[in-house]
Amino acid sequence: MSSTVPPHGGPAPARTFELVVVSYRSRAEVDGMLAGLPPDLPLALVDNYDDRDGLRHVVEARPHGRYLTGGGVGFSRAANLGARTSGADVLVFVNPDTRPTLSHVTTLVEDVVADERCSASAAVVVDGDGRPLLGVGGWEPTLRRALVHAVGLHKVLPRSGIYCRPRRDEDVEVDWVAGSCMAVRRETFLELGCFDEDFYVYNEDVSFGRQSRRFGMRPRLRTDVAVRGATGGSGAPSLEMMQLRGASMSRYLHKHHRRLVAGATVAVLSAGFAARTAAHLLTADRTHAREDWAYTTGLVTGRAIVAGRPVMTPA
Repeated sequence: MSSTVPPHGGPAPARTFELVVVSYRSRAEVDGMLAGLPPDLPLALVDNYDDRDGLRHVVEARPHGRYLTGGGVGFSRAANLGARTSGADVLVFVNPDTRPTLSHVTTLVEDVVADERCSASAAVVVDGDGRPLLGVGGWEPTLRRALVHAVGLHKVLPRSGIYCRPRRDEDVEVDWVAGSCMAVRRETFLELGCFDEDFYVYNEDVSFGRQSRRFGMRPRLRTDVAVRGATGGSGAPSLEMMQLRGASMSRYLHKHHRRLVAGATVAVLSAGFAARTAAHLLTADRTHAREDWAYTTGLVTGRAIVAGRPVMTPA
């Protein structure tokens, strides 16, 4: 069974929707996320930790909960599993470390129902002060945009970098939206090839935006739909995740850009993050220094390891 959204001013039938959540060692975050949503809201949870934190009971105790074993295959494959096995018209991908309400979810669903050229509609995730986070959406990572980001000019030229940090209620057009809280018609998602499974996690949303643009579609970033983020998220260590971010960006650039351009873009980003690493070390900020260096390492090598297992290698 799936929740329904009524049609807008016409005879079109109501559309059903289902939440798709991918979890990895995220029991506490899933509990917090579900606490703010109706208990009968349809949910497909794909568990990449294979019930070692007791999520099966949590999901199957819900009237319309579907528990799926992910097997530790990463976000893209797990999310695609939830999508392909769903019978709903609309899918709403929700990260465990977000706190959407039913109103947030239905607003996003209504967007993709009303406009067939809207490939996805996403909320902005905000911090405790209500400020949108960097990376709720963004633009194709070209060499010019990478240079802006690498030297930190995106802070004064917010629409010239790779990642978007919009103001609340700002009208901004982006090339891709993050899958933290994102609605998409299931038919569209399948026709566009779902999330690219070449990406374990990160950049699959950038790739989905690129694919949608190829077919004349555009994503929508709802800066008026603010979903609170929570601390936590994946149970993987932060340094593993930062190296994975870098490796995923490297893979994306080499997959979708000419070889010389991809290499130059990786070099620009690597130089920028290496400089940030040095700056953090000068101020004795070892935590951020390690994170920036992990990202640099992922960019340069194209490799990443999660829980001792290689999950990304050079394309």
